[in-house]
Amino acid sequence: MDQPIFDYAAARDHMVDGQVRPNKVVDPRIIRAMRTVPRERFVPAHLATLAYVDEDLPLPNGRALMEPMVVARLVQMARVRAGDRVLVVGAGSGYGTALMAACGGTVTALEEDPALLAIARNVLPAVAPGVTITEGKLTEGAPGPWDAIMIEGALSEIPGPIAMQLRPDGGRLVTVLAQGPGLGSGVLAEPINPLAPHPILRAQPHFDCATPLLPQFRPRPGFRF
Repeated sequence: MDQPIFDYAAARDHMVDGQVRPNKVVDPRIIRAMRTVPRERFVPAHLATLAYVDEDLPLPNGRALMEPMVVARLVQMARVRAGDRVLVVGAGSGYGTALMAACGGTVTALEEDPALLAIARNVLPAVAPGVTITEGKLTEGAPGPWDAIMIEGALSEIPGPIAMQLRPDGGRLVTVLAQGPGLGSGVLAEPINPLAPHPILRAQPHFDCATPLLPQFRPRPGFRF
């Protein structure tokens, strides 16, 4: 007996109307993109029918695709304008990057995992053809200055080298700061003093979420005596 064909378009609408819009996502560019970008193509094939659930989904090598509400709110907080230079650190398979590109910026996706790069390079040229995909160490970021940076995953603290790549006058960095097992906040970090030689960011929490840590940014265990 043939299996029924899964209606991905209907699933996208249910995701937007049931998860995204009720959680303070109002930017029409993001809502429009989430109704059209095929999220199922950014996960392994066996998870395609789960792509629109209200959960993080596992990706290769310990990574995860953020749940729809979380990535939508981070993109909205970045306040991307047409012409902005945008860096997505830990772009993974590329879904968050596609949402950023829909907001009109010039977007660079930074990733170091070969399996995730393979997915992004297969999908993004068709979904978001203007995106530049760059292979490199996530902890090093990419030369700026950037108008907006999204670190797509949870961290214990914002890395200094990446903070320094943010434009000092008006730059925005969005990510999730972990506060403990299963606890975290979506934050918007902005420079306090644009004239300071080394940017100092003020991170303001905007919403609670439980997002998996990016393995590349896990603190290294120290010596114990």
